[in-house]
Amino acid sequence: MNRYPDHLYIHWPFCSFKCHYCDFVAFEQHSEYQTSYHHALLKEIAGFAQQLPPQHPIKTIFLGGGTPSLYPLEWITELFATLRKHFSFQEIQEITIETNPADIDEEKLERWHEIGITRLSIGVQSLNDDVLLKLNRRQRASDVLRTMRIAPKYFDNISVDLILGLPGVTTEEWLATIQLAVTWPIKHISVYFLTIHEKTPLYFKVERGDVKLADDQSMVELYEKTAQMLEENGFEQYEISNFARAGHVSTHNQAYWNRRPYKGFGVGAASFDGQRRSVNTNNLTTYLTEAPHIPATQEILTPEQEQLELLMLGLRQKKGMALHRMVYFLSDCDVQSLQANIDELKSAGLIEIENDRVMLTRKGMALENEIVVRLLTL
Repeated sequence: MNRYPDHLYIHWPFCSFKCHYCDFVAFEQHSEYQTSYHHALLKEIAGFAQQLPPQHPIKTIFLGGGTPSLYPLEWITELFATLRKHFSFQEIQEITIETNPADIDEEKLERWHEIGITRLSIGVQSLNDDVLLKLNRRQRASDVLRTMRIAPKYFDNISVDLILGLPGVTTEEWLATIQLAVTWPIKHISVYFLTIHEKTPLYFKVERGDVKLADDQSMVELYEKTAQMLEENGFEQYEISNFARAGHVSTHNQAYWNRRPYKGFGVGAASFDGQRRSVNTNNLTTYLTEAPHIPATQEILTPEQEQLELLMLGLRQKKGMALHRMVYFLSDCDVQSLQANIDELKSAGLIEIENDRVMLTRKGMALENEIVVRLLTL
């Protein structure tokens, strides 16, 4: 049975410049499509709301992209008026907007606060201007420092994103960035490993040998050191990439990891109703012409797929996963094989077991994908 979503994601796909490592559905220099896209987005929201009870309550909203901090203020005001028309905000816990530091000014901060946004997610990535420029990310360290001065006037709940492993960032420079970040007026830090996605500009540079990446072992060690530094400075790890001061974990992201129903609006946006996953078309022209009935791929998860998701999403979180849930679909023979794999990984210092829960160690967090594959090799 389908379940109504408590969490909404809204995708604004437009960027001034697209980063060379990005494989999200994002469009560079497409300003002529923005008016049509905004209206198509409103149609999709209204069309979906008709399928729900009137004023269905929601708990979180996340505006991602692309670069949502480029969403024109009069339009984002209209967007929230539409959301409030169709959904109840009585149970709202968190409303996040992703931002580029170069786009932020006090007028935007004030308006975002006025319309109900409660949390900023700021894409810092690095404080090395040369590294950022080579990745086509048009911001400067000075933009970040300016944002850290003005944003707290309007927002108490601020998160920053950093990317570990960017080519050109030395170990010493990275650790200095972490040491500076923990002094900022923020409540949350996300640290993501650099991922090389196929067909991105960075992928081709690596393939040609124009860009050299750090070796995996050094990145694992640097990740462990980073996690230790963050926890020593009051940012407790609660997921592989995420660290928060007490009371400031991301409610929206936890909905994904705990497999709660959510609805995504916009080109390429994903949704989950508890059993079925769907993804909107990533073709901008199709989205604009066919809203609110957006063509999407749909998939009903098999028990095996559900078990894999439970394992992967459960182990991403510091609290880990209950052992009895890991063996739910397994035969007695497979349970024995799984236990042998768990014992091996425990001996290697990659997992630990406490109160019948399997949890990744700090080193294991950096190797989660490999560990999941090992656990499923039965």
